[in-house]
Amino acid sequence: MHLAEIILLAVALGVDCLVVSFSQGLIFTHNRLKNLLALALTMGFAQGIMPCIGYYFTEVVSKYIEPFSKWFVFAIFFILGVKFIYEAFAEKEENMCCIGFKCLIGMGFATSIDALASGVSLNLTKTPLIFSALLIGFMSFFMSMTGFWLGNFFKKLPSKYLEISGGIILILLALRSIFV
Repeated sequence: MHLAEIILLAVALGVDCLVVSFSQGLIFTHNRLKNLLALALTMGFAQGIMPCIGYYFTEVVSKYIEPFSKWFVFAIFFILGVKFIYEAFAEKEENMCCIGFKCLIGMGFATSIDALASGVSLNLTKTPLIFSALLIGFMSFFMSMTGFWLGNFFKKLPSKYLEISGGIILILLALRSIFV
């Protein structure tokens, strides 16, 4: 992957963080800075570490999947893109009022499953892991902070369009993987 593609991947993965943080920003009126930092650090860390796990897991099975690698990359990005778009139209659970340690870990894990799958794609496309994981983690941290403050300030920003945009980016990366 080229730098622009890694940035697009980081933005697409960060959309989940932005949306979750946005919903938390709608809820919290006290201890905003503390909650913001806890949430953004958790999201950034989870999004940064999960591609590493996916990347190294791929090493274990790479000799079996190498001949089909571009199709796996296509499938992963395409499925993630469709999932983002589907979730944009699905009913959302509005009860996201916790920001305790267990809740933070749960939200971090839930939003970073896609990043785990992207780690597989990073490996199959021979993309440098450390730079990519750091960029994904930083972008998720930044987008979490942005989402939290947007939730605080705007209270009704439609997150559906952000999720659709993230899905389209992933589908475009999927299509590019089979044609290049």
